[in-house]
Amino acid sequence: MRRPVVKEEIVDFLRHKQEPSTGFLAEIEAFAHQENIPIIQHEVVVYFRVLLQALQPKEILEIGTAIGFSTLLMADILPHAKIKTIDRNPEMISLAQENFAKYDYRKQITLLEGDAADILGQIDQQFDFVFMDSAKSKYIVFLPEILKRLKKGGIIIFDDVFQGGDIAKPIEEVRRGQRTIYRGLHRLFEATLNHPDLSSSLVPLSDGLLIVRKNQEYVDLVD
Repeated sequence: MRRPVVKEEIVDFLRHKQEPSTGFLAEIEAFAHQENIPIIQHEVVVYFRVLLQALQPKEILEIGTAIGFSTLLMADILPHAKIKTIDRNPEMISLAQENFAKYDYRKQITLLEGDAADILGQIDQQFDFVFMDSAKSKYIVFLPEILKRLKKGGIIIFDDVFQGGDIAKPIEEVRRGQRTIYRGLHRLFEATLNHPDLSSSLVPLSDGLLIVRKNQEYVDLVD
């Protein structure tokens, strides 16, 4: 595994010194690690707890459900929030459905099955918070539709944007099979990091987070 990009001793410190997951979240986390299913790393879990407690979003959209760990984490942090989560992988959907049936005690979560590119066009709703953890090359593709559905002042978090450190290299040094992701992520950075109507920050946790705040009702992206 090429992640994370920060020093290993710092990562170890972050993952063992901070408050551990407990209860069903700890069980799902252990299952994911055992089965080598990618979920957000523990340093991001702890960061989400602080961030979401501060923001208190009521309407959340997640793209990339996997087995539902991050979805249930957000529901656990925010008992009054409603969460829509999208995934197209049948195996992951099945596991997520099992977890939601057991642990979505307050019935906060709606799982939408299919390609996000198709489903987003069918969603007529505004969100306070969006978590993106799907195909990295598609982040820039989804961004215009996400911004249309994000309230002014709303936040988007994009996960795994450092590409194991490749993102900082010249494209010639990136493996050919990774160049589509590389190009997509750089287009995402070009669209967000210096946009006058967005506030953006890159955070070196796990394999990198991009945090974007929408500052105007309408944001025109220039591609």
